[in-house]
Amino acid sequence: MSNDNNFVRYANGPSLEEINDTVDIPEGGSFWKNLLAFSGPGALVAVGYMDPGNWITSIGGGAQYGYLLLSVILLSNFIAMLLQYMAAKLGIVTGMDLAQATRKHTSRKLGFILWIVTELAIMATDIAEVIGGAIALNLLFGIPIVYGVILTVFDVFLLLFLMKLGFRKIEAIVITLITVILIVFIYEVALANPSFAAIMHGFVPQKQVLHKGELTMALGIVGATVMPHNLYLHSAIAQSRKYDRNDEEKVAKAVRFTTWDSNIQLTVAFVINCLLLILGAAMFFGTKEDLGTFTALYDALQDKNIAGSVASPLLSTLFAVALLASGQNSTITGTLTGQVVMEGFVHMRIPTWARRLITRAISVLPVLACAIYFNGRETALDDLMVSSQVFLSIALPVSMVPLVYFTSSEKIMGKRFKNKPIIAALGWLSAIVLTILNIQLIIGMF
Repeated sequence: MSNDNNFVRYANGPSLEEINDTVDIPEGGSFWKNLLAFSGPGALVAVGYMDPGNWITSIGGGAQYGYLLLSVILLSNFIAMLLQYMAAKLGIVTGMDLAQATRKHTSRKLGFILWIVTELAIMATDIAEVIGGAIALNLLFGIPIVYGVILTVFDVFLLLFLMKLGFRKIEAIVITLITVILIVFIYEVALANPSFAAIMHGFVPQKQVLHKGELTMALGIVGATVMPHNLYLHSAIAQSRKYDRNDEEKVAKAVRFTTWDSNIQLTVAFVINCLLLILGAAMFFGTKEDLGTFTALYDALQDKNIAGSVASPLLSTLFAVALLASGQNSTITGTLTGQVVMEGFVHMRIPTWARRLITRAISVLPVLACAIYFNGRETALDDLMVSSQVFLSIALPVSMVPLVYFTSSEKIMGKRFKNKPIIAALGWLSAIVLTILNIQLIIGMF
């Protein structure tokens, strides 16, 4: 243990035991060598900021309001960077993920309530992933939606196989899929030929964002961008690197390079989310078509009457491929987060395959019920998905408030690692503003 009495670590069992302390870190070395060694967890976190839930809200936001909501994506990304920095720091410094820390510092009853809310947030996240994956399978291979939903359950076994290959391999696969998504949308936006001046203007906040329709879509974007489950995930997987955790300087080094990794990967996610909205604005803004579903977007990309001269079957196919890649990526991270939350809040330890299968089944059941009831009608599924993203925005303060509190506490983090006053102030401001906006959204909905 460090000689500094203000340096605090807890030893209450590792988070995600099978990956904790499994990736070696070089002694010394250049900045780039260390950055490469610490790179990876940020990619798994960034996946949550570009999952299928983002697609329908970001593209829909562009189609309905043009470039107006680019400023919301920019602000959301800054908040995401701030929160993910806090989450990673919490895990590295204390040795606890956010779920473990919350359970340790709350009563049993409050901890149980927070666990239920968090599980619902994870379910809302998984709903978007399941729907996106099922629709992608339908578009690419003609598999009926109901069967596609059932097939997504087997993604869990894919994750079990990948875990046997090692956590570094999972990180590499995720980064590869992110690259595929990025390339697809750079290509599609380049063909759409958007207005650069309008894009730059869109990054400037406008009063119209606070109007009812725009606010609902803006909060959907925030809910799809700043993801509660990512705070739990990052605080756990940040502990995957192997170094002397009793050496304060090495812990400080881990915090520094993990933050670099997170910010770089979140910048990529920011670019992808902007591309999604720009694509919706450049190709569909002002059209009379209803583009509120993935199938409608898929069809529109090859319809010259809607997308113009750039429309082609290739664009539609690439869109579906990227959607499938996004769903697969999100499956990996969503399932890992379910494990973190279940073990951290209620200390439930069951076989790995059973734990992950239960986590996935909880999310699949409501989607499957909806798909069967509405006979696979995609509009009903997309309505369910948009609602799930708004719920994520509502659930976000439940994760944000404990995170900001813990990382601002000298007793929990130690004098060196507690949030600096400006960081703590920004964290509390983000939590307060989002909470007020969410209350306004709830009042507006009822």
